[in-house]
Amino acid sequence: MIADYPITFLLIAITVITSYMALSNDSLSRKLIMNPYTVARRKEYYRFITSGFIHNGYVHLIFNMITFFFFSQWVESYFNYTHGAILGSVYLIVLYLAGIIVSDIPTYLQYKNLPHYNSLGASGGVASILFASILYEPLNPIAIFGVIQVPGFILGIVYVIYSYFYSKGSEDNINHSAHLYGALFGFIFGIVVEPMAIMVFFQKIAAWNFGF
Repeated sequence: MIADYPITFLLIAITVITSYMALSNDSLSRKLIMNPYTVARRKEYYRFITSGFIHNGYVHLIFNMITFFFFSQWVESYFNYTHGAILGSVYLIVLYLAGIIVSDIPTYLQYKNLPHYNSLGASGGVASILFASILYEPLNPIAIFGVIQVPGFILGIVYVIYSYFYSKGSEDNINHSAHLYGALFGFIFGIVVEPMAIMVFFQKIAAWNFGF
């Protein structure tokens, strides 16, 4: 199975190992975390990437990696089938890493003058993978709480609306803007890689019979 999805498992392995090390070493966590103030003052731009490979707890890590595991397999298979294993692997890595970076840019701009603000986690990259999969196969059923199944594009709409409004006024310490911008980036990246995908996306939705 690992041989079928090497990049997916590689990214999971790196994230799990790095997160475990950071959770066990507060000094390492402080060096890797996204602190916009430090990035702006010390030019430590590497934090845009490293912050995506650490988490604030094992529940946070497991949730992100399970979500990534299921959807990244599909996207990796799609890229490999349409572009070949080498280029497909490159696309997946760029999609994931750039999703982490892009999702942190609004956070950086908003909080670069606040010394005590931090953010971390793979949510931006995971969201980019999720929305690339929704673009390519919008009718794939996605289970909510493991029970209710809805087409991916419907969950995508709810996800974007939820992230947008919570990014405006939420005080739950979750970086909802990272979810939002990661999702939008994943969708746009998917179109850049496969320009015809957006047309097929709407064709599939138009042909959906609403379950009847």
